Amino acid sequence: MPEAPPQWARVRGDANCRVRRGAWYEVVRLTPQEAVLSVGERSLGVDRSFLQIVPVRPDRWSVVPRPQDAVNMPLSWGSTYAVCPNCCHRRSLQGQPTELPCPRCNGVFEVAWDDPY
Repeated sequence: MPEAPPQWARVRGDANCRVRRGAWYEVVRLTPQEAVLSVGERSLGVDRSFLQIVPVRPDRWSVVPRPQDAVNMPLSWGSTYAVCPNCCHRRSLQGQPTELPCPRCNGVFEVAWDDPY
């Protein structure tokens, strides 16, 4: 039997689930209550009610509202920031650009302004 193609998940809303909000992670396993995500070199179970799960990894920057419990995020970024679809790097948003370069992975991706977080 062929292996099922991977699914992808990201945390939605202001839930702190120990993963970067807006970043896409490969789903390792699904149960009725949780999704086990591949996060770096480890697997992490996250309650499915906090996740958006899709069949194909998106290729656009996620636009994320600043979390209430934000750490290591400059105040100068304001109320929203972007998360790279390729490497999960966070960066500030100035204005409403249609695409952004990622300083970490050097990819250039569209910004998902039409995909509400």
